[in-house]
Amino acid sequence: MSEATVKGEVQQKGQKAKKVSAYLGSVSTAEKNEALRLIAAQLITDKEYLLIENKKDLHEGKEAGLTAEVLDRIMLNEERINGIADAINLLIELDDPVGETIESITKENGLFIQKKRVPIGVIGMIYEARPNVTVDAATLSLKTGNASILRGSSSAKYSNQALIDSIHKGLAKSVIPTDAVQLIEDTSRETAKELFRLNEYLDVLIPRGGKKLIETVIKESTVPVIETGAGNCHIYIDHIAAVPMVTTIVLNAKLQRPSVCNAVETILVHRQWFEENGLQLLETLENNHVEVYGDLTVQALSNKVKIATEESWTKEYLGLGISVKVVETLDEAIAHINHYGTGHSESILTSNAQHAEVFLNKVDAAAVYHNASTRFTDGSEFGYGAEIGISTQKLHARGPMGLQALTSSKFVIQGTGQIRE
Repeated sequence: MSEATVKGEVQQKGQKAKKVSAYLGSVSTAEKNEALRLIAAQLITDKEYLLIENKKDLHEGKEAGLTAEVLDRIMLNEERINGIADAINLLIELDDPVGETIESITKENGLFIQKKRVPIGVIGMIYEARPNVTVDAATLSLKTGNASILRGSSSAKYSNQALIDSIHKGLAKSVIPTDAVQLIEDTSRETAKELFRLNEYLDVLIPRGGKKLIETVIKESTVPVIETGAGNCHIYIDHIAAVPMVTTIVLNAKLQRPSVCNAVETILVHRQWFEENGLQLLETLENNHVEVYGDLTVQALSNKVKIATEESWTKEYLGLGISVKVVETLDEAIAHINHYGTGHSESILTSNAQHAEVFLNKVDAAAVYHNASTRFTDGSEFGYGAEIGISTQKLHARGPMGLQALTSSKFVIQGTGQIRE
């Protein structure tokens, strides 16, 4: 596809999104919820079609040599489609933040000043693999009165197009124009670069995917970016931590779904606990087909452990690999996490309440846990319904981004003829 054609598609869809965004801000909550209901119903109606198109992506992915973890992220099945529809129906039940008064004050001169939530405008989304993001981004944007321009990866192009077709069929039965949700069909690098520079039409760009994609967007985009960082998540096992609880949580955080960003990638273990229980922990991981990369102390305990390198402490395995390091103190564990972590999700397993409090206060991450799996960092688990991503930055939004994260604000001032002296 020529550069002019690429630019033409992105520019054209940007213009349409900007135009419709002016209308979306005035659509009522009832009208938005009805559109969402129609979309959810349409996805169920089109389930067979969606599965057929998804199989095309899976077939091409296997032919291209994609890993089992990536294929799992691409895969749709009946349960996942039902889950996507259920998430939309949950979204309908959530309060609409648009129009909410955040704060208000009446001045001595009688001016009534309110700060209210408003839509951001046009949200751009660039993402890899997961076709469910197509629906999450579209429906969260609709609920908050935003238009969306979506650009998925070539690995899920058939699935994404099928999902957009269903979304458009649902919207066609509502008062919301289909231009409110648009998909960039060309998945070349050129369209991504064009999105990076679409300041005239995009208000914000949100990347969701691997570390390389996120870093590229941050580096090259002139459009404001909300960073949804990679997940190098840690679990620290303190010197006093019950073995059964440790085993259950570690296995859940690693195995429940290894290919996602809130799966644990590094385990830090206090030396005292490791000397008493380390071999059992390693055997448990190995028995569950987890490949362990450990420091010299860990490697000395099992010849199945591969030696960890500097890269191991930064690696997001997104599969059945994990790094294990023995530390001497809680402070050493915190320092390691704050140096190597991505600011996503970090957990301490301990019976010592004071140690837990220190960890929760000093670890710099969007979500910190005491005696719980990192797998809970998710919009649905936090009561947001679907999520558009998990922000690891500190401005505007941090952690799972639900409805409020997709709004901005404006000041509304009402007077009776006041002038400034």
